[in-house]
Amino acid sequence: MTAQTPRPRLGTTALIYLALAGVLVLGAAAVAMDGGNLFATANLVDMLTRTSLTGFLAIGMTLVILCRSLDLSVGYTAALSSLVAATTMDGQAANVPLAVALVLLVSGLIGSANGAIIAFLKVNPFIATLGTGLILKGYLDTQYKGPAGDVPSVFQQFGYTRIGFVPVSALVMLAVAAAAVWYLRSTRTGHHMYAVGGDVEVARMSGIRTTRVLLTAHVLCGMCAGIAGLLLAARFGTGSAEAYTNLYELDAIAAVVLGGTLLLGGKGGVAGTVAGVAILAVLDTVFNVMQIDPFAKDVLRGAVIITAVALYARRQLDRTARRPRFAATQGRQS
Repeated sequence: MTAQTPRPRLGTTALIYLALAGVLVLGAAAVAMDGGNLFATANLVDMLTRTSLTGFLAIGMTLVILCRSLDLSVGYTAALSSLVAATTMDGQAANVPLAVALVLLVSGLIGSANGAIIAFLKVNPFIATLGTGLILKGYLDTQYKGPAGDVPSVFQQFGYTRIGFVPVSALVMLAVAAAAVWYLRSTRTGHHMYAVGGDVEVARMSGIRTTRVLLTAHVLCGMCAGIAGLLLAARFGTGSAEAYTNLYELDAIAAVVLGGTLLLGGKGGVAGTVAGVAILAVLDTVFNVMQIDPFAKDVLRGAVIITAVALYARRQLDRTARRPRFAATQGRQS
């Protein structure tokens, strides 16, 4: 007897983009029933603007989660980066290149510290990055009592300029996402990130320098948080020491998980993360247009995330259960 060929199934990334389309359709219908138009220019701008900041953080978070790590300090890194940018610029357009370079350096160093603590000292990523975040929080709370620095108008355009209804910040985020996708698919270190996340011991025995891979992922994650800090500075026109209170890191983790990347590492990608960011942005815009209570909004967002992750887990279990066994043996016997 010939075994039945299993029907092809959609990949996780394709599934999440279908979910994004479904959220758009349902959201548009809900807003229309409330007398509004989800696709009005103002609402489109709001959705795309929301994707930028969370997108930068989520892209970096994807890299570390693929390595079976985590970074809970990205919100604090973004807040510090906004202050470094604003104080270095000091209202002078000529200082913008120096400020950008300094932000990337500082945020990269914070990421390297996280990576070194996790990779070399073998500290749990949750504890290590939480500790780094608390150190940054203490520094921000004691050294800055409010906004600081001055961002020149030429750099503020990064936060407010649009091409049509598409914010420049969203285009930059998509460019960073495209670079991350290329990096994961086309470079040796990118492939090694999946290997380390899949099984670090097997990766080590295969000759992969796992500590270097983990360190690289955290450095890139920190630099993505630095770019988010630059965007915060551009939007506020100054550095914001209290930006970390918005818990950006939790939104980033939610977007990564919603985009199909496993928290256990080794599976997922930035393409799905971008869709996860977009879903959260669409939901927030729909809730704001419909003037839903903030508490109810958080409940609904949480329910969507839990449902999505539960469906991913069930789908993975189904795929494993339906995998044909002894296929090679049957082929030889026939």
